[in-house]
Amino acid sequence: MSHHRCKPWEHALSRRQWLGGVGGALALGGLGGLICPAAARALEQNDRQVLFVWIDGGMSQFESWDPKPNTQFGGPFRTIPTALPGVHFSELLPQSAKIANHLAVVRSMCTQDNSHSAGVPRIQRGDPKNRGVTYPFFGSAVAKLLGPTKTGLPPYVSIKPGSGGFIYQDAGFLGPKYGALAFGDGQPPENFVRPASLTEDDDAARNKLRQFANAQYAKDHRPQNSEAQAFVYEMAQALIKRQDLFDTAKLDPKDVERYGTHEFGRHMLQARNMLEAGVRFVKVTSYGWDTHGDNFHGHKSLMPRFDQAFAAMVTDLADRGMLDHVLVIAMSEFGRTPRINGHIGRDHWPESWSLALAGCGLKRGVVVGKTNDLGTSVDGDAFDIGHMFHTWFRCLGIDTAATQYDNHGQPLPLAHEDTHAVKELLA
Repeated sequence: MSHHRCKPWEHALSRRQWLGGVGGALALGGLGGLICPAAARALEQNDRQVLFVWIDGGMSQFESWDPKPNTQFGGPFRTIPTALPGVHFSELLPQSAKIANHLAVVRSMCTQDNSHSAGVPRIQRGDPKNRGVTYPFFGSAVAKLLGPTKTGLPPYVSIKPGSGGFIYQDAGFLGPKYGALAFGDGQPPENFVRPASLTEDDDAARNKLRQFANAQYAKDHRPQNSEAQAFVYEMAQALIKRQDLFDTAKLDPKDVERYGTHEFGRHMLQARNMLEAGVRFVKVTSYGWDTHGDNFHGHKSLMPRFDQAFAAMVTDLADRGMLDHVLVIAMSEFGRTPRINGHIGRDHWPESWSLALAGCGLKRGVVVGKTNDLGTSVDGDAFDIGHMFHTWFRCLGIDTAATQYDNHGQPLPLAHEDTHAVKELLA
């Protein structure tokens, strides 16, 4: 395997994409007077899905997957043994340590972008070599390449703190149809339920009028916007049948306890239910990890919540046989510096950091790559995000050598041509 040293790139994008409103697409009440049956999961066992856990701001590799105790930069926390002989995690990950036999941990990430504005979009787009277009985020790419599952539920949803909406920017050149439907604080879109004052017949008439107006508009305009609007309505029609996915009263109290009553735990439990319901790609975001000050207290607070919910999720997916067809990714835009700054914090460090994976197409119970004794650099082969995209697509049954995007007649690679899948990760 060749040693790949990553190069920095500049991006003119903000750190976080503010959400566009889905309300305009839903507010007419034209979502149909559909009853909400608790339909059984209708996926084939080989119908692959993704759980993408985005740890926004930068989880410290020292306080998680690649601890360096009793060293110059190791920090105050000890290590604990895992289910894998000879492998240790930080003591802040006791539950994840117990299920390490299901995980594939990469300790040799090298991505170079040390700012959020550059790192966030580059990581989630896979650092494509062609910079002349805006590539899609991984969720949008999966939505395009695999589409919805047989359930017809939205192919790409995002569960996040704060506001929700339709994040069309994620789709890049694929067009807004492949954006993310975001559930702010896990709540459904506004005007989700047809008003009682609107009859089914009136609702059907409104939908026919909407479809006619879309068709007329599409005749003289580029089709992307009208296609996206129609797609949102179709997904809403399917989603409204599953209002139980938003009903916290129906959650098993034992599940709530296992995942945690904190925000991240609630969102991860909802993500599990959405995967079981048949959503193709579920993204869960956790904020607050940019620990430039008081890094150790920050991670002492944040890590137990992540550990509890992440381990519960992987355990549930394994127990239900879902790890055979669900790819789990947990990562940030970079790691934290070895050096501890004057505010007892760690700054941005893309040169040598870690991520955790599990599920379909991956070996289980492996640690790939390593850093030197102080954790200041990768020792041996380093992997950029392009390597991960090739690997993830392979896990989902997509051959990046044989498959290309079609950008209005312009063929584009799915991932950076100078990188490749990490064979040590593949089953």
